[in-house]
Parts: sequence; structure tokens; C-alpha cells
Amino acid sequence: MKAALTTDIVLIDIIGFSKLASYKQLEIIKFVTASYKRMIQSMLRNSNTTIDKIILGLVPTGDGFFCILNPRLQGYGAILGLSFKHLSLEILGKFSYFEGMRIAVHNGEIYKFKDILGHSNFIGDGLNDCARYLEFKDYSLSTVMVSNTAYDTLKNFLTIYKDYNTLLSEQGFKHSEQYIFYDKHGGEKKGTLIWLRKPGIINPPNINFNSML
Repeated sequence: MKAALTTDIVLIDIIGFSKLASYKQLEIIKFVTASYKRMIQSMLRNSNTTIDKIILGLVPTGDGFFCILNPRLQGYGAILGLSFKHLSLEILGKFSYFEGMRIAVHNGEIYKFKDILGHSNFIGDGLNDCARYLEFKDYSLSTVMVSNTAYDTLKNFLTIYKDYNTLLSEQGFKHSEQYIFYDKHGGEKKGTLIWLRKPGIINPPNINFNSML
């Protein structure tokens, strides 16, 4: 059996998606997919890197998707979540029926496998736990819910990439107190809401992966 991977997971969920008519679902998912694709491509150009060095895979959920980061970028997941949130706020004005997105970030275990078509896919408690953080009720459209483990990896990331401390400070990084809530299965969850007073898209660091082998 393959060993589990521990990494950051970002979950994007389109609010009220299942209540939309089918043609509206198609319209919004196509627009969101194209917008996020352009954003990621821009990040790759700006960081002079390739997609596999940032993202291991994307797992569709029907009304959104999981974005699974390369384990060597643990801690950047919370920042990527803030970048995704900025883009979702920009999309708000495009469709009258689009209510926004909920975004959660978690650091946990996943397993990689090949599906029936031979494509890479992922399962694991990390995905399930990440989804539970969307059950937090007191979020706002400008915030991202980050689990305790993801918040800890963010703090570690900022000790390694100190320039990101400055960048986040310049963009007005804020966080709430720690929240404790219970998911639909009665499991206790602890997390923190984060946001930027000056929202924007923050590129990943340009890592020399060869030096880390």
C-alpha cells in the first residue's frame, strides 16, 4: 500500500449551486473554471515554475473542487485560498444569480491512485476533513476558513519565506480568534477565519526543487 501524503488542501464550494437551473450551473461552472485556470497560468508565469510543482491535482466535487498542493509548498495553501477568494469576489458582479464561494483550507493526509480511465485521483481523510470546515456557519464572503493544522503550516511557511510576512502585512492580513464548532457527525473542529483588507492574488514562491531532493 502506498504511503499517505500530508499536504495542504483547498476546497472551493459555489454557494447555492445545487439550487440553480441546469443551464445556470453549466454557465457558472464554465466561467469559474476558465477564470481559475487563467489565474493559475498567470501564477506559473510569474513564479517561473510548472503546475506540478505547485498543484498535485484537482478533484471536482460537482459544485466546486479540491485543489491539492505539492507537499513541498505546505503552508501556501492558506495564501492560495485567499487568492481564490479574491477572484471569487470579482466574479460576484458577473452573474446576478451567483452568490459567491465558500473556501476552506486544511492540512491532512491523502492517497493518490489511478482511476478507471488511468487518470490520477485522490482520496483520504484530508479531503473529508477539509469538507467539514465548510459547515462553519459564521463565515462572510471575504473570509477563508482555515483548520488548525493548515494555520500551523502557514506560520511555518512564513518563517521560511519571510518576505511573505511583509507581503501579507502590506495587504492587511487579518485573522479571527480560534473557533470551535461541531460538524454534522458530531466531530469537534477547530479553525480560524483569515482575510485580507486589500485582497489580491499572491504568487507562490519560486522554489528550487532540485536543491530539496
